Amino acid sequence: MILVANIFLILMAYYFIKPVREGWLSVSLFEGFSQLEVKAYSAFGQSLLLLAVLPVYATLASVWTRRELILRTGLGFGALLLLFWLVQPDLIWEQVPFAGIVFYMFVGIFSVTLVAQFWSFAADIYGEERGKRLFPLVAIGASAGAAVGAWVGERLIRLEYVQAFDLMLLALVPLGAALSLAMWSDRRGTYGDPSDWTKARWKQPAAPTNAGAFRLIRQNPYLAGTASMVLIFSWVVASGDNILFGLVQESVRGNLAALDGDAAQFSRMVNAATTAFYGDLYFWVNVCGLLLQAFFVSRILRYGGFMTLILVTPLVSLVAYVSMAIAPVIGVIKAMKVAENASNYSINNTARHVLWLPATKEMLYQAKTAIDTLFVRVGDGLAALTVLIGTRIIVLDLVNFLFINVFLVIVWLGLAIYLARENKRLRQGVPAAGSGPVTSIA
Repeated sequence: MILVANIFLILMAYYFIKPVREGWLSVSLFEGFSQLEVKAYSAFGQSLLLLAVLPVYATLASVWTRRELILRTGLGFGALLLLFWLVQPDLIWEQVPFAGIVFYMFVGIFSVTLVAQFWSFAADIYGEERGKRLFPLVAIGASAGAAVGAWVGERLIRLEYVQAFDLMLLALVPLGAALSLAMWSDRRGTYGDPSDWTKARWKQPAAPTNAGAFRLIRQNPYLAGTASMVLIFSWVVASGDNILFGLVQESVRGNLAALDGDAAQFSRMVNAATTAFYGDLYFWVNVCGLLLQAFFVSRILRYGGFMTLILVTPLVSLVAYVSMAIAPVIGVIKAMKVAENASNYSINNTARHVLWLPATKEMLYQAKTAIDTLFVRVGDGLAALTVLIGTRIIVLDLVNFLFINVFLVIVWLGLAIYLARENKRLRQGVPAAGSGPVTSIA
């Protein structure tokens, strides 16, 4: 229950700042680039930034204990949130160049790093057998935190005395509470009476050796397959998000065209309308995700097995993008994105975390972090490249972009089937072809 509360608070903090990201980006204009391109290229910038950050993180994980790693990473993110609040438009300076884009990249790294770190910590504590039983329960905290964060954030910005950017300061409260719970769960151990194993882990680095994330991924087919699947599904989801963002900006700017003569007022109204739209979208995504997590995920895993669990979301995405291609209007695309993202944040997230239960500590704190951050953002970058080619070179229409996603979902399905089979082999103690034995942490 401490871990349920921990991930609840992490996701609550994230969904306080996520709509702010979209709103700030909506008023970060660059001559000659559409809003769709600005969003897509900003996502690509996250990948480049992570290439520099990940080797540093891997080194720190091999030096710091897991408690130090979690605490110092969280405090660093909190300090950056305060800095971004200070450089918001019209507070100290009228407009800090590129601040909205840098904040967009920061929020993407904030979410994937803290969430990946949490699940590495949870797998480290529980091991394979207990983790498989309890991860669906722990993940309810993530779904609930996302839903509550989106709901509370949306209502806070409706208050007269709370500005959208103030959500960055308010996010520091759940983030600080989450760090406190992580310290508590590390001290108490699994049952509240620390075992010799727990006391030994207090003194050990999070990853006992610096094996190197990319070397681990390159040498192990199971990790390489996991990285490939994460990249593909991130590409699919980011492309869908980019399509929706472009349509939202067209709709919002069309509705506010009468204010176009007053640049400052127009910019504020576009920011507020975009933030409100995404606050509502994230609310419904997370409510549906919570219902799926609470009532369906554990039952799918229990009765259908891991193969069924990992295949559900790509099948939902396949239906969603075919439906969007048939009726490419903002209402249909919003509804289908709610279905896809809700399934992704509940069913698919749980499947991805179960994939890591038969893993070593080096895999958890180095390879998992790299895959759940860099490969997620590389997928975002490929979505940006798709936009670049489809808008500047080939000139594709909306339906063509949607059919590209249909093809990618089929590849995603193939990788999911492969990983489900390999996961079964690893749980039975049979190493994947071409790799050495994988030692379970259990």
